[in-house]
Amino acid sequence: MAAPTNPRELAHPTRAEIRLEAVLHALSDPQRLRIVREVAEMEGEEIACSRVGLPVSKSTLTHHFRVLRESGVLQQVYRGTAKMNRLRREDLDALFPGLLDGVLRAAEAQAVRCAP
Repeated sequence: MAAPTNPRELAHPTRAEIRLEAVLHALSDPQRLRIVREVAEMEGEEIACSRVGLPVSKSTLTHHFRVLRESGVLQQVYRGTAKMNRLRREDLDALFPGLLDGVLRAAEAQAVRCAP
């Protein structure tokens, strides 16, 4: 992952640099999985970090988004002062066919099963 030269440009792994173990690690955290589920609901659109309502501090939320970006799960870009996010579905589906859909289905089934 090459370091960006512009401070408003964020480093992302290329498709070839995305590793299964990094993606699985990123998706293994319940808060990050919740972020991915929310971003996936807006498929094709970008979602601001601030729009994800997790009960965590801003620094923890920033950490979760960084892990997702550095693993190759999310693409982040600045739009004004906001960081906007979208799933790297095309890359993930090409590298790991069915993984993202399977994880999202399983997470939804678990949410339904564990709902109060």
